[in-house]
Amino acid sequence: MITMGIDMGAKTIKVVILKDNQVIARSIVTAGFEVEKMAKEAIDKALNEAGITRDDISKTVSTGAGEKQAPFYDETRSMVGCDSLGAAYLHPSVRCVIDVGAEEGRGMRCDETGKILDFEVNEKCAAGAGAFTEAMSRALEVPLEELGPLSLKATEDVPMNAQCTVFAESEVVTMVHNNVPKENMAKAVHDAMSSRITSMVRKIGFEKDVVLVGGVAKNVGFVSSLNSDLGLEVIVPDEPEFVGALGAALAAAGWKGGA
Repeated sequence: MITMGIDMGAKTIKVVILKDNQVIARSIVTAGFEVEKMAKEAIDKALNEAGITRDDISKTVSTGAGEKQAPFYDETRSMVGCDSLGAAYLHPSVRCVIDVGAEEGRGMRCDETGKILDFEVNEKCAAGAGAFTEAMSRALEVPLEELGPLSLKATEDVPMNAQCTVFAESEVVTMVHNNVPKENMAKAVHDAMSSRITSMVRKIGFEKDVVLVGGVAKNVGFVSSLNSDLGLEVIVPDEPEFVGALGAALAAAGWKGGA
C-alpha cells in the first residue's frame, strides 16, 4: 500500500510517501504566496523520487496550517495528531512531543501508540515560534543558521523580559548600546523562546521520552536552552521537519503504532 502525507506549513510544504509504512520519498519546498502551485511542485518532486504517479497513491492525508489548500487529498488530520503518530513511529518510547514551527508551537502528551492524551498550542505570539529567531537574527545582524551555534559560546546569562517580538527587538537594541556580547544576546533569545515553550508543555505535564520536531528542532541553541529548562535531553529526529508529513502518511495507511 502506498500512501502520501502533505504538511502544508506556514513557511514550508513537506511531502512524505510511504510504501508498506516505509519511507520511499520526501520533499520540501518554500510555501511562498502561490501555495497550491508550490504544493504541486513538492508533490511532483516526491513522486519523481519514488518513481511513481498519483494513480499509484492509495490514500493522501493533508495536515498543517493550510491543510485545505493542498491541491488534492482524501482527508485532513490535525497537526498534533500527525506529529504524535510520526514521533511514535520514529521513537516508540515517546510520551511527549514538542513541535516548534515557523508561526506556532505545540506540546502533546501521548501514549505508546502516539494517541493524544492532552495537548496545548501556543498560537498567540511569535515569541514561541521560529519567526521569533528569524526576527532576532535580523536584529543582531547574524545569519539565522549561525544564531544557534553562536548562543552556545555565551559566557553569561542575560534576561530578556519582552513578551513579544516587537518589544524584544527594542530590548536587543538596548543590549547593543550596553555592549552586551552577541553570543550572550543570542543565548538570551533562545532562552526566552524556550521559556515560552516550556511553560506551554508544563501545562499538559511531561515525562520521558520527549521528542522535539519541526524546523526549529535543527537549531542547536534552542535545543540547548530547552534541555536546560526541561531538565532532560530531548530527542531530535534526523529530519525533524518531516515528522508531521510522516504522521499524515501513516494516518493515511491506518497505522496505529507499534505495528
